[in-house]
Order: sequence, then C-alpha cells, then structure tokens
Amino acid sequence: MPQLHKHLTLVAMRFDSFWVTKQFSNAIFGDMKIDKYPVTIGETSMVFEFVSEGIRGSIPKLVIYSETHLHNFYNLGFGDKDETTGQIDDEVVTNNGDSEKVLATVASTLYIFMDTYPDAMVFATGSTKARTRLYRIGISNNLTEIQKDFDVYGLVGDSWQPFQKQTEFEAFLVIKKKK
Repeated sequence: MPQLHKHLTLVAMRFDSFWVTKQFSNAIFGDMKIDKYPVTIGETSMVFEFVSEGIRGSIPKLVIYSETHLHNFYNLGFGDKDETTGQIDDEVVTNNGDSEKVLATVASTLYIFMDTYPDAMVFATGSTKARTRLYRIGISNNLTEIQKDFDVYGLVGDSWQPFQKQTEFEAFLVIKKKK
C-alpha cells in the first residue's frame, strides 16, 4: 500500500453541473440488503444527492468526492445540503431516525464512484469523534459484504492498518479490489 499522509489539502467544489437522475436497486450492492434511498448523480459521478425521509421530514443530503493533492486520492464529504448555499453542512445533527438507511445510501455512492474511478483511494472521517465512531460501527456491521469488493483501512496515529472491528480509528480508507 502506498505511503499516505494523515493531513490533506482538500479542494472546495461548487455544484454548477447538470444532474442526471438514476435509481439503483439493491442488486448493485451484492449481499448488502439494507434499504437505500434513490440518488441523483452529478455528471462526473463525484457529486450525489438524495433525500432523507424520516421523523423530521424530508432533508436533502449531499455526498461529494473531492480530489486531493495526492494522485487518485479522494476525500468523501457527506452531510445535509444547505438550501441557501448548495454546500454540505457536515456539522448539523439531523436525527431523522434513518441513519442506517442514510449510511447505506452513502455507501452505495462509493460503488458508483469506484466504477467510474476504479483506481481511486477514498478517505473518510467524521466531522466529530462521535460521527467517526458511527461510521466505524456502520463499516463493522457490514464488513463481510464490504470486503468482498473493497480493502478497508483505518488510521491510528500516523499509520494505516487493515480495518478491525472494535478498533478506534481516526479515519478510513477504501480501495476497490482488483478482480
């Protein structure tokens, strides 16, 4: 595995592209039987939009894969869509009662993104320790299915190690397996 830097300079993105709406079935995601929301895909397969439906109503969400200064290294950004700016708000706490479905939908975008960018390495971390823990739990709960298609690593200190359940990681790295 290549040597990766812990801290990255990330590129801010605007959302001026055309959107293409596409519905994806559970069949795309192998054995993962978790319900997912339909996603709208940006023309470059780097921006995805969907709507969370739950106890607090309909809440637009964004998933953005941003290029970094490292070759084939992308940051996964996710959060509520700020209706005023069109940008991600990754600090708001929605509590819409559908976190498993929302995380499964975010994971589904990874499959679509990796089909377009098969050599990509995707970096993700929560905006808070609690969110990073939530992501770790989501990965842990679906690890067997995820590992059929991806190699998953966790960051501890300054080193990446293969993902293990019950290990507290600062960030995650996902690489598509070569078939």
